[in-house]
Amino acid sequence: MKLMTSVKSFIAQIFLLAFVGAMLSTPAVAADEAPDQLVKRISQEILDLAKNDKEIQAGNQKRVYDLVESKILPYIDFQRMTSLAAGKNWRDATLDQQQQLTKEFRTLLVFTYSGAISQIKDQRVEFKPLRAAPDDTEVEVRSQVIQSRGDPIQLNYRLAKSATGWKIYDINVLGAWLVETYKGTFTETISKSGIDGLIKTLSEKNKKLAAAPNKAASK
Repeated sequence: MKLMTSVKSFIAQIFLLAFVGAMLSTPAVAADEAPDQLVKRISQEILDLAKNDKEIQAGNQKRVYDLVESKILPYIDFQRMTSLAAGKNWRDATLDQQQQLTKEFRTLLVFTYSGAISQIKDQRVEFKPLRAAPDDTEVEVRSQVIQSRGDPIQLNYRLAKSATGWKIYDINVLGAWLVETYKGTFTETISKSGIDGLIKTLSEKNKKLAAAPNKAASK
């Protein structure tokens, strides 16, 4: 199965700067901070970190993985993201299958986005005014990535408010929502081999991704 081929090509272009930055924060701050302000502030922090950290610039994936695991993951609603990508099939899955699928999807996204951070060079992010009422519990934060060459690239996020603050559950790159793109591949695989087949496919993909840095390091 070709998992998110089109989105991966988008990632290669823009590195998903603000998506990573939006989730890098502390619980105390994130719980009280407006969604657009959270994304704006942290986007700059991650840009500065990626540009100035020699190990990240050199492609040290372990350093990037550690960063993602410790500071990014608490701010993504992986269960909601997974359930939306699975669509109606989510309701037919057992609790154990739901947990396994969420775990494998989470791991896949960690590998996907971590691999892009070391490529950050001279990009910057501009944000559009937030269109939301003060009492809204779901919002869309709109931005664009400015590069030294080429046109600005659209990069938007859907966030939902939880008891611990705002969490991202979807991202739009150049007009394509991540959840919808995965939904197509998930549905195709489930129709052929069921939920367990999708879990197996994601697991095998993750094992290959996990092995790749080790092979490079051994050369």
